[in-house]
Amino acid sequence: MISYVVEQNTDSRVLENAFRILKAGGLIAFPTETNWVVVADPSVKKGIDKLYQLRHVDNTKHFTVLSSSFQKAMEIAHIDDSAFALMKKVIPGPYTFILPAQKKIQKFLKASKTDHEVGVRFPPKKLCLSLIDAYDGVLISSHINHEMIEAEDDGVPLYSALIEDNLGHMIDLIIDPGEYEFLGPTTIVNFTQGFPEVVRIGSGSPDLFL
Repeated sequence: MISYVVEQNTDSRVLENAFRILKAGGLIAFPTETNWVVVADPSVKKGIDKLYQLRHVDNTKHFTVLSSSFQKAMEIAHIDDSAFALMKKVIPGPYTFILPAQKKIQKFLKASKTDHEVGVRFPPKKLCLSLIDAYDGVLISSHINHEMIEAEDDGVPLYSALIEDNLGHMIDLIIDPGEYEFLGPTTIVNFTQGFPEVVRIGSGSPDLFL
């Protein structure tokens, strides 16, 4: 099912429906500034299992936590003073930060329980923030790519109807704010060794971390 919304004023009924779906172990999809993502409740095993099935990966695969604030991110990741000082200069934005995982998230994600790491990002778009805030500030996410829908990447961005046609049997709600320009993959910065290491250069400038 697709719900069309106005990004700057998302209908509260859509947010309430998304909340109910996630609490019941369902999945919802929406665009961020970098790409389309599909999200689940980090504390509902049914939803996490469904996300693994959607991505055709086992539960050693890491997913990214979307957070709306440092306060919420610190509930699932250890963020020391030096990491905090650097991160606050670039968020919200197209960065994924790999951080030591708190036990709270290790309880639900086997990958984090195994290596004690978790990826966190802070998307800037109002739609994303509205959804995350409506869901207590944290969601588990994975991006949607052309391979998942068995479509050629010919430079045409993904759109809601294409996602519904191919993944609608597993994604319970697709929230579409209309035309979107995507920046591309995030820049990944690893803080688990006590210093910033740029793992992947993406759409976020890596200069601050080099």
